[in-house]
Amino acid sequence: MTYQEAIETINSLLVFGSQPGLERVRELVERLGSPHRRLRFIHVAGTNGKGSVCADLSSILQSAGYKTGLFISPYVLEFRERFQINGTMIPEETLAGLVAEVYPVVQAMKDEGKIITEFEMVLAVALQWYAQEQCDVVVLETGLGGRFDATNIIDTPLASVIMSISLDHTAILGDTVEQIAFEKCGIIKEGGTTVLYGDQPEGVLAVVRQAAEERHNRLVVAEPSAVRLLSAGLDGSVFAFCADSVTEGGERVYTTPLIGQHQLYNAAAALYTVGVLRDKGLTIPEEAVRQGLARTQFPARLERLGEVPTVLLDGAHNPGGASALAAAIREHLADTRIIAVIGMLADKDVSTVLSQLVPLFAGVITVTPPNPRAMTAADLAEQIAVYGVPVQAEEDYTAAFREAQRQAAAFDAPTAIVVCGSLYLASAMRPVILSVLSAEQ
Repeated sequence: MTYQEAIETINSLLVFGSQPGLERVRELVERLGSPHRRLRFIHVAGTNGKGSVCADLSSILQSAGYKTGLFISPYVLEFRERFQINGTMIPEETLAGLVAEVYPVVQAMKDEGKIITEFEMVLAVALQWYAQEQCDVVVLETGLGGRFDATNIIDTPLASVIMSISLDHTAILGDTVEQIAFEKCGIIKEGGTTVLYGDQPEGVLAVVRQAAEERHNRLVVAEPSAVRLLSAGLDGSVFAFCADSVTEGGERVYTTPLIGQHQLYNAAAALYTVGVLRDKGLTIPEEAVRQGLARTQFPARLERLGEVPTVLLDGAHNPGGASALAAAIREHLADTRIIAVIGMLADKDVSTVLSQLVPLFAGVITVTPPNPRAMTAADLAEQIAVYGVPVQAEEDYTAAFREAQRQAAAFDAPTAIVVCGSLYLASAMRPVILSVLSAEQ
């Protein structure tokens, strides 16, 4: 099987629509020899921030000398980004070989009336690879929710990490933050330790505390007050951190290249998790923590791709992510005229996201993300027009970015271009932006 054939095989599987439950994916993985039983995990759920904290933790563990697997969803750079060991994507030939190994089992189960989804297949492939490579630790990000997410087949992890909770996927997870928190708490396992992102909406802490108590977990809240900002800019932040369980009462200074106040709180969650991992017997020197945070890389999370004008790419696609993006824009681009390129999925809370972001922009170009659930550029432009901001729809990504450049150049003031609204859009636009900027150098 070639790499392209492997991708086509994975894409041929059902994306959504399978009945809730973990029985099928658990059986699939057991038929493969239960690779998850040979691995240790940090399991991460949440509406926003889970990808960033996964990137922080995997970078720290790698700096500490641990062979570290990383499983994320969705991807931005390319499909192989979902599977990484020590920051390196799975080789194409390895992925092809693993798909050839796993797919016959998927087909056999299908013949028995047990339908395996695309995500379940991807997870099985990842677990096989991490086990075969004898990873010391795997940082495992949930796909959707927690309780019925395929990743939840694992036993009690080294730490269950629950990040920022806000309204997203409400048709599946519930339409209150308490209901969504309940679903995320599904990753809390008996006798474990739970780390909770500290800056939560009212009602979330009570739900998480109850779940932790019922499953006899120690609950560690990553208090925002543990973080003190020292300096911040479009190249990242320098901050002081003090928490008895991590710094033994002293204050430590760290840097993160990830932009925005919310990334400091994400880093705090990672640092509190480091304290938990040390309690579990992992050796993580202070220098590894400092180096790991400073070296974290995570595309399309307020990623700066250009400087004159500033070009930022962000995957914010729900109210929580839009709020964090808006706060970063106010902090770092306060005196800047901003042209935005926006594309969103129709099943997101489009109206709330637009209300948070559009008033910050001097002009908007809408595009259609490459996804069957996408809102068309024309429909999105209609919704934006009510804000009185100049808006136009474009179907071609290159044309959209060049139009943003043209509009930005027309201002006799500092300008920036912000591309946002969907991780699917970010994945498609990133190479376009880099190609256009490279051609201009």
